Amino acid sequence: MTKPLYNKIAIITGGSRGLGRAMAFGLAEAGISGLTITASHSSSELDQVAETIESLNLGTTVIPIISDVGDPQSCSEVVKKTQNDLGPPTILINNAGKGQNFISDDKVTFWNADISGWQAIIDTNVNGPFFMSRAAVSGMIEEGWGRIINISKSRDSMHRPMNSPYGPSKAALEAMSLSWAQDLIGSGVTVNTLAPGGSVDTGFVLPAVRARLLRKEITKIFYDPAIIVPAAVWLASESSDGITGCRYIGAKWDTSLPDHLAAEGARETAIFQRPLRDSRLDKTWQKE
Repeated sequence: MTKPLYNKIAIITGGSRGLGRAMAFGLAEAGISGLTITASHSSSELDQVAETIESLNLGTTVIPIISDVGDPQSCSEVVKKTQNDLGPPTILINNAGKGQNFISDDKVTFWNADISGWQAIIDTNVNGPFFMSRAAVSGMIEEGWGRIINISKSRDSMHRPMNSPYGPSKAALEAMSLSWAQDLIGSGVTVNTLAPGGSVDTGFVLPAVRARLLRKEITKIFYDPAIIVPAAVWLASESSDGITGCRYIGAKWDTSLPDHLAAEGARETAIFQRPLRDSRLDKTWQKE
């Protein structure tokens, strides 16, 4: 039986750990033929992911690349190397991100945020998906098929106090995704967002918060990064043809259901109100 991503080539940014690592393994298990994973540092972790996937003999060739998504030239080079070494990349998962730990070890008000950390978060979380998508989308349009999957966050965290700029950066990503989806209508390329559905046990947990968790001063449930994989695989596959401008939640995916029903159960309406003027999107504000 042919796997859903057989003969497809994908790029996952931030693929050395957390959600990116989980999706790299998930896409490989779903039959992806070629996969580029990037990270801005930690070459040893990136290489380990690539070597482990290839050792599984799933038929996936993996290229690990150290690349800064905040650098447009670096993004272009990632797409070019993928094209030359693996073939045309038609799946892009914009997962690389920076969290609040870049401005402080604990929750702080926006005026106490470290300025350089603020800029780093915006460069990665907002400019990064733009630079990567801009570099990759022309090739997708030429192929007549493509997927841009932007990794987002829970609605509440986008405007939670002392969560700026990380939360608002994801709201910006949601808005960009809706805009890009409409730009690409009729091209065969879709743009959707995917969020895990809650806190995930990754390096994004602030050091001071993790310390309070260990002291049992607060309680919180964390998802395993793999929670996002089934939805990511479906969005990356031909099964999601024609679905664009939508938002999906990994934790809402019911693996006991057929994929089309699980996908609809995992879909949320857009975080924004329906525009007063006509939109080119169909399912964005509807829930079946």
